[in-house]
Amino acid sequence: MIEAPPTPQGRRTSPLIVLLHTVTFRQARSFVPAALALLATVGVNGGRWAVVGMVVAVTLVSLVTAGLSWWRFGYVDGPTSVVVTRGLLARSVRTVPNDRIRGVEVEAPALHRVFGLVRVRIDAAAGAVGRKDEEELVVDGVTRAEGDRLRSVLLTRRPVGTAVQPEDVAVPEPPPAEEEFAHFDNRWLLYAPLVGSYLLLPLAAVGALFRLADELPEDLKPDLPGPNALDTQVVVVAIGLAIVVLVVGAVVGAAVVNWGFRLTRRGGSLLAVRGLITRRHTELEIDRIRGVTLAEGLGMRLVRAARVSALVTGLGDAARRGQLLPLGPREEALALGHRLVDDPGPLRRHPLAARRRRLSRAVTPGLVVTAVGVVLTATDGWWWLPAAGVVLAVLGIPLGLGRYASLGSVAGATSFSVRSGWLSREQAVLQRRAVVGWSVRQSFFQRRAGLATVVACVGAGSGGYAAVDLAAADVPGFALAASEPWAATLEHRVAAPTLD
Repeated sequence: MIEAPPTPQGRRTSPLIVLLHTVTFRQARSFVPAALALLATVGVNGGRWAVVGMVVAVTLVSLVTAGLSWWRFGYVDGPTSVVVTRGLLARSVRTVPNDRIRGVEVEAPALHRVFGLVRVRIDAAAGAVGRKDEEELVVDGVTRAEGDRLRSVLLTRRPVGTAVQPEDVAVPEPPPAEEEFAHFDNRWLLYAPLVGSYLLLPLAAVGALFRLADELPEDLKPDLPGPNALDTQVVVVAIGLAIVVLVVGAVVGAAVVNWGFRLTRRGGSLLAVRGLITRRHTELEIDRIRGVTLAEGLGMRLVRAARVSALVTGLGDAARRGQLLPLGPREEALALGHRLVDDPGPLRRHPLAARRRRLSRAVTPGLVVTAVGVVLTATDGWWWLPAAGVVLAVLGIPLGLGRYASLGSVAGATSFSVRSGWLSREQAVLQRRAVVGWSVRQSFFQRRAGLATVVACVGAGSGGYAAVDLAAADVPGFALAASEPWAATLEHRVAAPTLD
C-alpha cells in the first residue's frame, strides 16, 4: 500500500512586511484621492493641523490594511504545486503545478534590503491572471534564505507522477556545479547613451524636476531669463549641459539596473543576478528556452553592440526577465546565443524585388511632397516645399537600402533565424520544435512583386517572428526546412507573381 505524501503546511511571510507596507502606503494609496476629495467636500482648510491630521489618518489606515493583508496571506510550496491564498472579504486562491513553472525571480528593492526581506515572483505557463502586467504568483516579504530556498526548489522538483526510488532518497544528489555563461564588464556602460531605453531615464528625471519646480510657490521659483533675453552663447551652453546630463544619466541608469550582472548555469537552470539598488535573482529553466533574440538599435550598431534575450515558453515580462546579456559587444552576444541555440548559419539576403519595394516605400513620401510642392509653388509661391520634398526623396534612398540590408533569413539543421527592422533591428534564432504554426501574408503589391511575409508562430516571446518580403516561391521550402513535415501543406497556397 502506497502512503500519500503529507500535506505541506501553509507558510506566512515575515511580520516586518507590515511595517514596510505601512511606510510605503502600499495598501492605502487608493484611499488618498478619496480622502482628499472628502476633505474638500466638508470644507476643511489647508492649515497645518489639517495636514498633520490627514497624514496621521492615512498612516493608521495604511497600518490596519497592511496588517489585515499580512494576516490573510499564505502560501504553500508542495511537492506537486504552489498555492497562494490572499484577500480579506474577497478571497483569492491561485494554484500552479510545479511542472508549469517557467521562471522564478527573487527581487530585493532597497527598502526590502533594509528589513532583510525579498519579493519572489513565480512565472507559469498559464501567464498572468487578470491584468496583463500582473504576475502569476507573488510572495512579498520573505527572508533572503526563504527566497533562495523557493528559487532553488521550485525549478528542480520532479514533475507530477515521477516515481522516486528509495535509493534516491537515501543518497542525496550533490549540488549542481556552477558554470559562468556571461558577466557584465563595467566598460560596456559606455554603450548606454546609444540605447534609447537608457536615454529615457534622464529625460524622465528632468521632466519630474521641471514639474516639481512648476509646483513651487512663486517666491521659491528661480528667476530664469525669458526667451528674448537669451543669446547664442547661453543657448549653446544649455544644449551642451543637456547633452552632458543625457549621457551621464544614461550611464548612471544603466549602472543602477545592470550593476554586477552575472549569468550562470546551475544544473538545468540559468541564474541571472543584477542590480545596484534593487538586487534581482532571476532563474530560468533551460529546457523551456525555445530561442534567443539579438537586438541592435541604430546607435548600438555604430559601435557593434547588442543585447540578448531568451525566448521562454510562458514567461511573463520576457523583455526584462528573459535578458541574458543586457548590453555588450556583438561578438559576446552572438557567442552567448549560440551556446543556447545551435547556429543555423549566415543569413541569406532576400530577393532584389524586396530591395525595390523597400526603396519605393522610402522614396514615395518625398516624391509626393515634391509633387504637391510644385503645384503650390505655381499657385502660392511655396518654393521651399518642393525643395524639402527633394531632400526627403534623396534621404529615402539610404533609408530603403538600410531597411533591405536588415532583412535576412536562414534555416539550419535544428534551428532557423529571421531578421528585420532598421531603427531597432532584431534577429531571432529559434529551435525547429518551437514552431506551432505558420502564417503567410501577401499584400496586393507583394503579390505583384512575387514576395510574401511568412510568420513563424511560437509559444514564446512575442508569439510570432517574421521573414519579411521573402520570395513567394521560397516560402514553402523555408517553412518546411525550419519546422516539421506538416509545413509542406503551404505548397501551392502562396500566390504566384502577377505578370503584366
